[in-house]
Amino acid sequence: MKELIPFLVTIVFSFLVGLEVRSYKEYFNLKFEFGSIRTFTFIGVLGFIFYKISLNLYIAGFIILSLLYMLYYFFKLQKKETSIVTFLVAAITYTFGAISLTKPLWFVALIFVLLVFGLNVKKSYPTIKIDLNEVETFAKMVLLSAVILPLLPKTKLPYIELSPFKIWLIVVVISAISYIGYILQKYVFSNKGYFLTGLAGGAYSSTATTVVLASKGAISCLNSITAGIIGATAIMYFRIIIIAYIFNHQVAQKILIPYILLGAFGIFISLIYLKKDLKKEKSEFVDANPLELKTAFIFAFLFVAMIAITKFIHTHFGNIGLEILSFIVGFTDIDPFILSLLTGKFNITIDLIAKLIFIATASNNFLKAFYAYFFSKRKCKIATIWLIIFGILNLIIAYI
Repeated sequence: MKELIPFLVTIVFSFLVGLEVRSYKEYFNLKFEFGSIRTFTFIGVLGFIFYKISLNLYIAGFIILSLLYMLYYFFKLQKKETSIVTFLVAAITYTFGAISLTKPLWFVALIFVLLVFGLNVKKSYPTIKIDLNEVETFAKMVLLSAVILPLLPKTKLPYIELSPFKIWLIVVVISAISYIGYILQKYVFSNKGYFLTGLAGGAYSSTATTVVLASKGAISCLNSITAGIIGATAIMYFRIIIIAYIFNHQVAQKILIPYILLGAFGIFISLIYLKKDLKKEKSEFVDANPLELKTAFIFAFLFVAMIAITKFIHTHFGNIGLEILSFIVGFTDIDPFILSLLTGKFNITIDLIAKLIFIATASNNFLKAFYAYFFSKRKCKIATIWLIIFGILNLIIAYI
């Protein structure tokens, strides 16, 4: 099992380098150039396998790769193309496996970042329909997480009692969870209908998904749109459970059963409305990449600010003040507040933390109900009513 992470790192980085090489060739109109996306992925995998089996086999593999390119280069010269950039990139990609097995993750990540920045061009490749600017953004986040993160000090900052290392680690974890939902929403379910896109969007941002779906319903709020809006909120509950388990097991256990029930109930209701809609529709979502550096820095700022505000409110206004704050915060972005509760040291009970999360989620559902009503121009009334019901249920759970 210890080889699994290096193997996955090798595959992912090799694949992404292949994307950049493909874009590089398209941008410079290089018709006779070495390798494709699959080629670079296989080169990385072969390097990993050969290194694990034998160092001699690994060296032999590199020699064979070089000989193949020499033969390839002979025919390339006849086309009056002389660049060896793609071979150099392929040679470096071949070393990903050996580096990931023998060196810290930040080292192979740094090499990957340098390759991407060296090859990146500001252009999307239309055939694969992937915005390659996102690969550059991903590379920046790799730089800040796998390379910069280990260098951040672990000394706790005054008042908030968290170190810069832990603050940025939290940002990276949340960004990664959101990014999975974003990728599913944009590339897997973008043309699979409003319901599936809504489910994927709930893992990314149920609030943003509600706004987009409600806007789509401004002309006619199909049952599938209603299902997507409700489904996005249902997935939000499961997302909060995952976040809670990552940062605070005790709180996660407190909210586990209520949120599983609410999430399952939301999925059940959304499926009922989905079955009423036989019409197949396509949905196109355009939203901000959660791995954008600006987004990450804003989130980090909000997270630190929320810890400071929460501590101030608790010190001066007690538990009642925290309950009021949690309700107000629900009308903004609840993730920084929830994370401040899960990771902060406020000297409050686990029961109170769970209660505050319930309250914040309730008011956030009320906010989404307003968005569903307003952005659909009052056409998505059913979705609005259900979001209000979910908000009320959260409040009931909080105070029973």
